[in-house]
Amino acid sequence: MAKDINAVFIVGRLTRDAELKYLNNGTAVCDFSIAVNRLKRSGDQWDSEASFFDITMFGPRTEKIVQYLLKGQQIAVNGELRQDRWEKDGQTRSKVKIIANDIQLLGKASSGGGSGNYGGNRSENQSNRPSNESFGGFKPASSNGPENFEDDIPF
Repeated sequence: MAKDINAVFIVGRLTRDAELKYLNNGTAVCDFSIAVNRLKRSGDQWDSEASFFDITMFGPRTEKIVQYLLKGQQIAVNGELRQDRWEKDGQTRSKVKIIANDIQLLGKASSGGGSGNYGGNRSENQSNRPSNESFGGFKPASSNGPENFEDDIPF
């Protein structure tokens, strides 16, 4: 019998600063959303259309990366889809969200980026964020162009 697969990899920009919360058992939870643009043909022109996705990440790594998840920051998310279901006014409702397993920072936040201070986790000066160092298991994207390879391609 074939196994089902639930995997998603998505790249986009944060629509707001990430929010860090804690469950009753002390587990850290980070919620944020990203916008992903795609080109859509409209007659003879190409228009940009945005899709928005809510993302949640659990565990101690969230406490380390939340300070870097600022509005406008481009990130790559590897995770899975989950469907939350609840009842409101006698009607069953549902929403699909992404549960992040890994997050990678890809570039600097666009102009007009992050604002706000969440529990003292954010520094006053965002310009001194690390660029090429590891923080809590997360690494900013680096350029691995052909000049960085030692050997030829093995095939």
